[in-house]
Amino acid sequence: MIPAAFGTAIPSPTVAVWHLGPLPVRAYALCIVAGIVLGVLVAERRWRAKGGRQDFILDVAVWAVPLGVVGARLYHVITSPQAYFGAGGDPVRALYVWEGGLGIWGAIAGGALGAWIACRRGGYRFWPLADAMAPGLLVAQAAGRWGNWFNNELYGRATDVPWALTVHRWDESAGRAVLDANGDPQVLGTFQPTFLYESLWCLLVAGFIVLADRRWTLRHGQSFFAYVALYCVGRSVFEALRIDTANHFLHLRVNQWVAALVFLLALVAFVRSRRRHSGRQDVEDLEREGARSPSSDDESSARDSESLPTVDSPTEEPDRR
Repeated sequence: MIPAAFGTAIPSPTVAVWHLGPLPVRAYALCIVAGIVLGVLVAERRWRAKGGRQDFILDVAVWAVPLGVVGARLYHVITSPQAYFGAGGDPVRALYVWEGGLGIWGAIAGGALGAWIACRRGGYRFWPLADAMAPGLLVAQAAGRWGNWFNNELYGRATDVPWALTVHRWDESAGRAVLDANGDPQVLGTFQPTFLYESLWCLLVAGFIVLADRRWTLRHGQSFFAYVALYCVGRSVFEALRIDTANHFLHLRVNQWVAALVFLLALVAFVRSRRRHSGRQDVEDLEREGARSPSSDDESSARDSESLPTVDSPTEEPDRR
């Protein structure tokens, strides 16, 4: 155990599950839900500013959230299969999402698929929506990372810096710290609070994208590409600090390789988009070509009805015979 300097270590919870009768309430799940709510609120505001239908973000969430969870869990199971399919593993536990284990890359892929489906159904283009949602996604990730704090997991190397994180020996099945003979939580040591680093980085990138969008008018997926690229930069650093069990390739964690690849793809996409659309200053059309959103149909019908010429009914002449 390494004591933090001046006794200023960040404390960690000793309980991450509460029971309301037979119903377990998990802090990890509450953090994910809080992140989703905050992300939706931010995305709604940006989407309305673009001229989109106000309630469309909720339609997107109906598709993006469940597919994002499925994608996140699939990525985790594929990249860390030993606990489920290795020696002594339990395949059924791959379904236990509430115990943690969600990969952000799978969440982005699954969520993007859900958003694309919603856009097809709603008659909107995908990239304007992705740009509107980018800062909200970062806010959601920032909130979700606090679930790792509650679970005393995914921390970094041992350290004695003033902002070190106190970590307890943890009973994952019970969702609480292991107690010693006196009934006190056992302290494992003080470590780098990588959950906090990533949470703050996500908020910083979200603020940067909002400001950059106002300054340089980011469109055509550029806010989304910037989000992905900048998040990858931070994630690579945080992965290098973490000491939790992970699969490696050429002495680097798999997530570091994935972050590097996704960063390059996002950077290329951002540069190509800026070059291709550098001269456009018009307001971007949100609707897909050949498709209309319900609100635009109503407005169009109203305009058409107003523009139709009025024809007076012929009046009957009185019979003068």
